[in-house]
Amino acid sequence: MFLRMLVKAAMLRRGRAMSALLAMIVASAVSTAMLNLYADLQAKLRREFRNYGANIAVIAKDGSSLGSDALPKAESALGGLGLAVPFAYVVARTSEGKSVVVAGTDMQQARKLNSWWSVTEWPAASNDALVGVRASDVVGPEGKPFTLSFQERAIQVKPVGKLRTGGSEDSRVYIGLDDFEKWTKLQASTIEITMSGSSEKISAMTARLTQAIPEADVRPIRQVMEAEARVLDKTRATLFAAAALIILTSALCVLATLMGWVFDRRRDFAIMKALGGSARLINGFFAAEAIALGGAGAVIGFAAGLGLAAWIGRVNFHASVVPRFGVFPVVLAGCVAVALISAALPINLLRRIQPAIILRGE
Repeated sequence: MFLRMLVKAAMLRRGRAMSALLAMIVASAVSTAMLNLYADLQAKLRREFRNYGANIAVIAKDGSSLGSDALPKAESALGGLGLAVPFAYVVARTSEGKSVVVAGTDMQQARKLNSWWSVTEWPAASNDALVGVRASDVVGPEGKPFTLSFQERAIQVKPVGKLRTGGSEDSRVYIGLDDFEKWTKLQASTIEITMSGSSEKISAMTARLTQAIPEADVRPIRQVMEAEARVLDKTRATLFAAAALIILTSALCVLATLMGWVFDRRRDFAIMKALGGSARLINGFFAAEAIALGGAGAVIGFAAGLGLAAWIGRVNFHASVVPRFGVFPVVLAGCVAVALISAALPINLLRRIQPAIILRGE
């Protein structure tokens, strides 16, 4: 009988029931999407930040070069958790006597490290060069080989691509590290490292690298770390604020619907009281209706929220968001709690219903 009364109550007032149910579905869908995104947000944003260069720098002290074993030590310390790319720098002169900064690096690894660089074509062969847009004015006409000199040693390179970053890289000429070492007889002086993880993990890795390479100065690139932390904090705050606002709006909608529901059915509740129904039974019946709305809204909204999270992940991060069914109990409990809280005021009104007054039409 109790279940039949619940079903009949919803069927006879479909408009109000659907209005309350829709509000719960919206709250459930938004909560599900936010929780699923929040679970993957940190990893996805950090993956995006890794596309913007290194967050740890290993630099030789006193302007010297790192040892030949520095790169293997760095890679061993990383343990596959990041990417380490060596760089070497000298100031060379062109055949016209102009100065230009020349950098030697592993081109394939540098391409992975700095995927954000705007490059027309990456060098692939020996003596190929990547020339910054400002350095191209120094080395000579575009596309023609040019000669660079350092300590009375010369090398002729062929520009195959142009680099534009808006930073100091635009004033450099990049060549392969093997060509650089054969030409200058110098080894890498810097290792740039990118790895995913929290600020604590990056600090721990910095300490580990310091122990592994004591002859170098190892330091995190603070600008990248601080920018990453700010973006993470602001994104989290935005997610929670949006979810809280929508849940509050949904709760107000459910409250207004239930208040109207009580007003429409005051004669029904008066008859139930007149026939001997206890206040506990009537309050329980109304609370059960609210719980049913919250539960149904949670189930439907959870399915919709998974789809919404997948769409947001695809559009914003170009990656799938793994459905996390473990958040369903949280969503269900939250929807039921919102429904019960919204029902608190209508239940209080039910207690004040006087059967004699209502049935007389007053």
